[in-house]
Amino acid sequence: MALTAEVATPAPPTLATEDGTKQLIDPKVIFVLGGPGSGKGTQCAKIVEKFGFVHLSAGDLLRAEINSGSANGTMIQNMIQEGKIVPSEVTVKLLQKAMAESGKDKFLIDGFPRNQENRAAFEAVTGIEPEFILFFDCPQEEMEVRLLGRNQGRSDDNIETIRKRFKVFVESSLPVVDHYDKKGKVRKVNAAKTKEEVFESIETLFQKFQHRSVMQHVNAA
Repeated sequence: MALTAEVATPAPPTLATEDGTKQLIDPKVIFVLGGPGSGKGTQCAKIVEKFGFVHLSAGDLLRAEINSGSANGTMIQNMIQEGKIVPSEVTVKLLQKAMAESGKDKFLIDGFPRNQENRAAFEAVTGIEPEFILFFDCPQEEMEVRLLGRNQGRSDDNIETIRKRFKVFVESSLPVVDHYDKKGKVRKVNAAKTKEEVFESIETLFQKFQHRSVMQHVNAA
């Protein structure tokens, strides 16, 4: 009788930094950028399921740190309440910590870097350059229709706020896309298509990261 057993994937190697935190050795990072309503969240979930990536959101990590009640979280909360911008290094260190603690070595970092300062800080603190940028290219009109039509009860899904968010994205995030485009690291997908068509385009880009379970076959008499 043939028995099949899945071999546990070993945790990726890490090293300790000067401040005692762990850092992954040679992680694969992909930045995911696109305007509000471009479908990043939907497609990231599909990528995680099929290709075994860890999906990280800088905004979610900041909120989690605040809710943890830590001294760092209190500092972040105070800065936000005072209308100050959280330093890029703080956000990057939260991302770095989440990556090291995940037990994985492939990451989708969603909605980050938001600007050139974020980008420079990420590369300086982590020493990592992304494999590529997954850029969801979607016309503003299409994103407006999607955001106004979705029933999530979000107070910021009104036309004025949506247009402000899009303006911020164009002014802050597109320079990041341009920076990596000059390095040949931008992979643009037409996000105006159906969810299925968009994922078909994405699958081609991620084939080299195909997640395969390592199987061991044991033959027993």
